[in-house]
Amino acid sequence: MVASRTAFKLSLSGAALAAALATSPAMAQDGQQTAQTQTGLGTIVVTAQRREENVQEIPIAISAFNQAELENRGVSDALDLAQYVPNLVGLNNTGLGSANSYFLRGIGNTETIATFDPPIGTYVDDVYISRQNANNLSLFDVERVEVLRGPQGTLFGRNTTGGAISIVLAEPGDEYAGYAEVGYGSYDSWLGRASVDIPIADTFALKVSGFVERDDGYVQNVTTGQRNNDSNAWGARLGWRGELSDTVRWTGSFMHIESDGENQLNFDCNPANPTDCDGRFSTTGLIEGARLTNGPLIGLLTGEKQFFGMANRTENNMITSNLEIGDRDLLVNVITGYIDLRQRFALDFADGRGLPSISSPVPPVQGYAAGGFTIANDGAHEQFTQEVKLTGNLADGLIDFVAGVYYFREWNTTDFGDIFTLGIAPGGFPLLLADRVLINNAEAWAGYVQADFNVTDALTLTAGVRYTDEEKDITFIDNRSSIGNGLCIGPNQFGPSQCLINSNLIASNGAQIPTEQSVDVWTPRFAISYQVNPDFMLFASATRGFKSGGWNARGTSPGTLLPFDPEFAWSYEAGFRSEWFDRRLRLNVTGYILDVSGLQTPSALINPNTGAIDFITRNFADYENVGLEIEINAQPVPGFNIFAAIGYQDDEYNIPSNAPALDAFGVQSVGAQQASCLAQLASGLTAGGRDPDGPGPAPSDQATACANGIVTADGSIAEPVRTPDWTVSFGASYEAVLGNSGITLTPSVNAVYRSDQEVGTSNVNIFDAGFTSPGGVDYQGNLAGNGNFVIGSFSEAHWIVNSSLTLRGEDDNWALTLECNNCFDEEYIQSSLANYSYLNRPRTWMVRGRITF
Repeated sequence: MVASRTAFKLSLSGAALAAALATSPAMAQDGQQTAQTQTGLGTIVVTAQRREENVQEIPIAISAFNQAELENRGVSDALDLAQYVPNLVGLNNTGLGSANSYFLRGIGNTETIATFDPPIGTYVDDVYISRQNANNLSLFDVERVEVLRGPQGTLFGRNTTGGAISIVLAEPGDEYAGYAEVGYGSYDSWLGRASVDIPIADTFALKVSGFVERDDGYVQNVTTGQRNNDSNAWGARLGWRGELSDTVRWTGSFMHIESDGENQLNFDCNPANPTDCDGRFSTTGLIEGARLTNGPLIGLLTGEKQFFGMANRTENNMITSNLEIGDRDLLVNVITGYIDLRQRFALDFADGRGLPSISSPVPPVQGYAAGGFTIANDGAHEQFTQEVKLTGNLADGLIDFVAGVYYFREWNTTDFGDIFTLGIAPGGFPLLLADRVLINNAEAWAGYVQADFNVTDALTLTAGVRYTDEEKDITFIDNRSSIGNGLCIGPNQFGPSQCLINSNLIASNGAQIPTEQSVDVWTPRFAISYQVNPDFMLFASATRGFKSGGWNARGTSPGTLLPFDPEFAWSYEAGFRSEWFDRRLRLNVTGYILDVSGLQTPSALINPNTGAIDFITRNFADYENVGLEIEINAQPVPGFNIFAAIGYQDDEYNIPSNAPALDAFGVQSVGAQQASCLAQLASGLTAGGRDPDGPGPAPSDQATACANGIVTADGSIAEPVRTPDWTVSFGASYEAVLGNSGITLTPSVNAVYRSDQEVGTSNVNIFDAGFTSPGGVDYQGNLAGNGNFVIGSFSEAHWIVNSSLTLRGEDDNWALTLECNNCFDEEYIQSSLANYSYLNRPRTWMVRGRITF
């Protein structure tokens, strides 16, 4: 299978390469010179191997962007960046505007609860950010961003089976300088940004910077009359750089960022008036607000979260420090990081009504005051990392090495509750599904070493390995005073079996659910590179990565709080890096085979008995992805830059044939579940139905093994999520000097394409043709593809176009920019949850003015 798909892809590589060359693309380039004064592409210096190197000389699949390139492409935050990296899909998490989920070569995770770790690691100045709750960072004060594709299990901190996004912040300059910027745009949005470098002495300088942004929100709530999905944030940074001696250097920063941004479920036509399709609409009755003195959650929940209105507020404090001692022959870096994150949200994941099913494909608008399915969350997350890294060379440059030790410690406390509103009374009846505190901690030690053996001037062999020893633990505390006739709150917490407490963590088969996990693992890397000439390098590599296990902590009953195992990945890559025509064209090509065992896959489905959302995460299957990535950057003449990034991938789940029918906790294997689904369908049962009148038993004709996990409604294995066959981006900019004034005008345009993809684990899509099941139950819709698509997880192929026009002063001391994102207001489904579809952001525009001094 691998060989045939690999041969198929390689047969396409020639056509793809020819198409890429025809569009003459570009990548990031450093330096502050204008395009009119620069001839050829600049050198890209990166730290992908934890030391400074020319990107064209390292055997790693990497995309790199400096601040000038980020501005040229209209990238203002980390999520925007995903458009320009081959085989990378980025999206706001369902509900959470502050949280980014990345899927790189098919590896990703949409879960933010603290028992899950993201497989695409985010790093700021070499400090790992373990939580993706607030990782949509503003990129206004950075030197560059590096996106490392594929596992980075040797040199980077933790849990990078898919890749890493490394953000390098700008250091203070040697002279007093800075800028100020203001902007105004769509949805009454405005922003302010400023930064200033302050030399304190010849050997010490500070950088003070900050930003603020506000908008009214692009969603009209027709129930409450409020605007939803606003994005309000501010942040400040103090950076420092000290040249303490010829061999001692200290850099670091303190950042404080506060954000209030939702990604509340919304629709392109008003659900209360389907003929009104001018804008975006929501119908939830959950009132937006930071803290409500009265509201529908008060008394239902405990603690501070009962006073939350609909919002997603994060407060993030981050300290980074890098003490550098030595010289090029032996350099020691002491890298310290501390993060204190607080997140408070209340979000309605059902738009104030029921959830779609074939019984009711379009649930009627209810505007329930407590929301249709609401989660309220009060989380505190604290993290400390310490790393000591050595870089240098031996034997007169024969060996270049990187080695170090790494320590990670994390403390998490999450107080959260789930409410599902039943349609059994006027205004609905809010049912408390769970209210608990989750306390979980993680601690990890690691040691690593990687060496480049420079066999000849052209041939380099690379070998490295990392050893990781990690431990995790969890504790549950049930906030409910009682369930039935038993107490849940007490000094010993020995309540009835339904209480969410550690003593009740027993699976359906009677197995005790562990509250501790540990893993120790070796993750090696091997590579070979050959410098054919100064402008052309061939490389091949094999790298192993791993991501630690966790718990399905969103379960609402003790037996569902199941553990899942670590996932492991091997990535095999081969490609070349090249420059042509006196550095006017840069072409980089990588082919890969990614082989993952025990892929961690979160899934959410509608409980057939309650109608609420059940969450489950298991190591459902193994996974394989084979692909090709092409990046080109060109500057045919000074001032004219064009770029393109093309990715192709072909992936599938692999179901272990020898897996037992039930695992150690009584959960069916995917193979056994698929067999059950097919047998249920063959007996005349129906997938995806439920009683439209609310709670109660599932319809007698329901095929419960289907449309669940990674088994689809028809009994086939689902397509992996967020892995479009093609990811394409290309664009151009031209810097034109206006006469003899020295003023320049720079138009820039780029287009981003993603082919068809599924975004829901079970690939559930509801169509509007009704039918009567063999059991005699009438349904309004179907999952078989009959009729018109109503709602679900299928995301059609789409193009997104972004553009800008910048007028810049002669000495680059002022600039005026008009820009638009998603200029043609293209709509597509970027995520789904319990059959509801989450749309991308609509068109936005902004005018910005900037003064540099």
